[in-house]
Amino acid sequence: MNIGDLVSSPEVAVARVLGMQSKLHRWAGEDGSRRFDDLYNLVADPAFLVVAWRRVRGNTGSRTAGVDGRTAYDIESERGVEAFLDEVRDQLKSRTFHPLPVRERLIPKSGGKVRRLGIPVIADRVVQASLKLVLEPIFEQDFQSCSYGFRPKRRAHDAIAEIRHFGDRSYEWVVEGDIEACFDSISHSALMGRVGRRVGDKRVLALVKAFCKAGILTEFGQQEKTLAGTPQGGILSPLMANIALSVLDEYYVGEWQSKMGTNYERVRLRRQGRPTWRLVRFADDWVALVAGTRAHAEALRDEIAAVLAPMGLRLSPTKTVVVHLEQGFDFLGHHIQRRYKRGTGKRYVYTYPAKDRLAAQKRKVKALTRRNEHPDLRTLLAALNPVLRGWCNYFRHGASKETFSYLAHYTWWRVARWIRKRHKRLSWSQLLRRYFHDKWTVAADGVTMFDCATTPITRYLYRGARIPTPWSPVVA
Repeated sequence: MNIGDLVSSPEVAVARVLGMQSKLHRWAGEDGSRRFDDLYNLVADPAFLVVAWRRVRGNTGSRTAGVDGRTAYDIESERGVEAFLDEVRDQLKSRTFHPLPVRERLIPKSGGKVRRLGIPVIADRVVQASLKLVLEPIFEQDFQSCSYGFRPKRRAHDAIAEIRHFGDRSYEWVVEGDIEACFDSISHSALMGRVGRRVGDKRVLALVKAFCKAGILTEFGQQEKTLAGTPQGGILSPLMANIALSVLDEYYVGEWQSKMGTNYERVRLRRQGRPTWRLVRFADDWVALVAGTRAHAEALRDEIAAVLAPMGLRLSPTKTVVVHLEQGFDFLGHHIQRRYKRGTGKRYVYTYPAKDRLAAQKRKVKALTRRNEHPDLRTLLAALNPVLRGWCNYFRHGASKETFSYLAHYTWWRVARWIRKRHKRLSWSQLLRRYFHDKWTVAADGVTMFDCATTPITRYLYRGARIPTPWSPVVA
């Protein structure tokens, strides 16, 4: 089938891509040393390009233009998807495709710092998405179970659940790691070396390297070379970062299997006064849980720094800290701390919404409930509800009941004051009759304000290494 037929029948393209991905995933698992020599034709395959386009078009970032000033909508309305993908495919097959520099956007961070995002043009995003469709099922066979970030079927809650699981099992000291400018510092030569362990197709390697070296057009209109790193914002960047950071995962797995793989070995090490440790990584955020002493944890921090150095990465000396679970630490928006269970003498690891995340949520609510931000109450509630519901759904697996009640109280008063300022001539009793049901429920024209306090708290079960991939065979 040609691109035109697949554009009009995308479900056929999706099925073909999934079938090929399943084969790549299986072949990579059957031979851990296999190098794939003919992948470039898959990158340029019509089905892969159509699926890649659908993923790019379905992302909200498709409304943001790269250095050429064109969005996905512009391509649809001016040229048509079929003609656009035909041109991209012709360039790939003739080896004339060359990525353009990414457009820089600086995103403010806490502490006055900024995060650099690179926005590729739409054509580059489609090719990157096609590359990811081809490479991800291969490298997923090599990625370790301790890694959770930017991987299919895995989420932040799995990483938090693993920390809780081992925190309740004598892993008391925590090395909270922070890699300085991870996405901007990865060594290209070291990264390509790791990609080349699985990919023998020189055309694919050249394409990956071209994206790494594409350059950046800064906000001041100056073009800079990218001598290192894989700029955040590109579709391929998370996969490349995981390939680079898997050096840390492999080091941990090697240490675990050679020294700590059995319960007998772990007991023997602890009797000898030596530590055991576990690694939990989510993209460039990671923690190492140590069953031992503070000195053991500090020594492990130095070991990990040495492991990351060949990849061009280094730990932040101020943000990479060693803490005890009794003290607690923040990870992926949660505050994780071991405390006594109320009414008992037993200690367990609990997770709470971190204070900075609650403060950020309050700022969002405050911004949405400014006096002239919305024309009427119904519009305000329609904008406010998704923000509240999404935040509560993310934190509903921890000890968040008190935080949810506090946020509900804060939001109710912000909305009540917004109503009061918009209707200064009405008394409170009149406002209650018009906008408040049962005195506390805010509603307007069929839209009811989401009550954070009603969010059910549910335990997220630790899945360990039993997390399937999208290409795993279905077990009956």
